[in-house]
Amino acid sequence: MVLSRFWLVIFISSILFIVTGVLTSRNYSIDFVLNGKKGDPVLIGEKYLYQLPKVIQDSLTNSSEGSIVLNKNTKDPDTTYEYKNKTVKIYSGVQKTDGLLDTCKNSLLEIILPLIAYLAFFCGIMQLLIDSGATEKLARRLSPFFVQVFPSVPKNHESISYMTLNFSANFLGLDSAATPFGLKAMQSLQEINPDKDRASDAQIMFMCLHAAGLTLIPTSIIGYRAAQNASNPADVMLPCIITSFIGTIAAFVIVGIRQRINLKSASILTVIFSIVAAIIGLLMYINSLDIVGKNYFTSNFSGILLIGIIGLALIYSFYQERKFKDKETTVFDSFVLGAKGGLNTGVTIFPYVLGMLVAISLFRNSGLFEIISTGIAEVFRYVGVTKEITDSLPVALLRPFSSGGSRGFMIDAMNNFGPDSLTGRLSCIFQCSAETTFYVIAVYFGSINVKNTRYTLGTMLLVDLICVITAIFVALWFF
Repeated sequence: MVLSRFWLVIFISSILFIVTGVLTSRNYSIDFVLNGKKGDPVLIGEKYLYQLPKVIQDSLTNSSEGSIVLNKNTKDPDTTYEYKNKTVKIYSGVQKTDGLLDTCKNSLLEIILPLIAYLAFFCGIMQLLIDSGATEKLARRLSPFFVQVFPSVPKNHESISYMTLNFSANFLGLDSAATPFGLKAMQSLQEINPDKDRASDAQIMFMCLHAAGLTLIPTSIIGYRAAQNASNPADVMLPCIITSFIGTIAAFVIVGIRQRINLKSASILTVIFSIVAAIIGLLMYINSLDIVGKNYFTSNFSGILLIGIIGLALIYSFYQERKFKDKETTVFDSFVLGAKGGLNTGVTIFPYVLGMLVAISLFRNSGLFEIISTGIAEVFRYVGVTKEITDSLPVALLRPFSSGGSRGFMIDAMNNFGPDSLTGRLSCIFQCSAETTFYVIAVYFGSINVKNTRYTLGTMLLVDLICVITAIFVALWFF
């Protein structure tokens, strides 16, 4: 219900703001909201040649291309005058994201189709793990811990294996693998959910822990920083780990208190301290390497582990081939069956993704997001927060709505302020230590047709806020 109302609010308010902009001449046209593409110049007016200043008239008349660009500055939007068919069209600034119609198309071509491909492959691998008995063994070994965190989940339930694989993939920065494992976990948890339209306690806990996004190797962030010629691309790795770890603990505590889970359980404390020990051990090893060694390790570690998981699944399936025969199938046929399930899941979640992305497109192109983010930045600046921090806030504000949009702000921050500036580094930590909250809720709950997400959205947004505050303090501490 909360998600539905929020979706309606940003959708309707964006439309009203756009229409008001046209009626008050703030916007010259609304075509860019419907048909524009990200990065295209925005049309702000159209005049006859004689209505322009004399210097611009002369420049346009003498231009062989029929257009001129004024105020050329790499940090500010250019104003472009284009003389054609007796009128001069004036463009200024660039479009923040694709228009509504392009978003509809791209949500299918650039998001859903690749996601379906990932789902098909990894669901096929998961089917091998199920039929070979690997998930059953994994669930049996991890049950003592998961029973404490998810008391409503039966001991040795298959969802334990899927959640473990999802957390592991997130931990290693393997986003393409984490989503299929997570969707499979939600579907498995839905089977034991007594109210199919209402999110269960176990589903809420899983979603909040997943969204906290504890990451050990922020591979993509390191790659972006390397592309921006950072002096040490991996220098944000420890701040990212600390921020995401605190976010994960916050999510667990907040949901745990709400669900009256025994947070002092020996099993829970043992796992938490084991994770802390693993993080410290890995960081000590990485710090012992030189720059070349660090770059090599961070760029290959996650990929090698993913290949290892796939390889082990195939080898174990071959070793347990008798179990496939008992089920009157083969290893390959089992993989194909799982892949078909992945395709069905992808088709199911498409409308949910489409609805959320279109609302976000209107929200950004309407100008409302810019006004809100600027206002929040001004409030922070008024209470004494430094400009270096407020310049990075757009990444934090947009991250719950759009991963691609916040990534664009992150790259822009590194371009304008430098990858080794506090703004550039803090933008990277914001990008790494939070999740695309609204997209994730739409995808995960949409895949199982849950309509009432209860307190999931509020908790995830609170965790996002905790991650933002933590990131600021950690960045100031380190840099």
